[in-house]
Amino acid sequence: MGRLFGTDGVRGLANRDVTAELAVDLAVAAAHVLGDVGAFDGHRPSAVVGRDTRASGEFLEAAVVAGLASAGVDVTVVGVLPTPAVAWLTS
Repeated sequence: MGRLFGTDGVRGLANRDVTAELAVDLAVAAAHVLGDVGAFDGHRPSAVVGRDTRASGEFLEAAVVAGLASAGVDVTVVGVLPTPAVAWLTS
């Protein structure tokens, strides 16, 4: 397995390089960053999760949601949306 992180995020073949376990681990790490960076004054951090239409989208979405939620993040799942739309939903 080569580099996973590229200019557009995590890259690799689904179920080989990019597994559900990796997605959960990355989501938990992201949740810790959200918790450390944000001043939530007793509120839980929140995240929006979207995906693309690739066959791997559903299992990776489920893994990311599980990782975030297990680390205490309130998750809004928006399904298939273009990246700019997901970004807009976070503002």
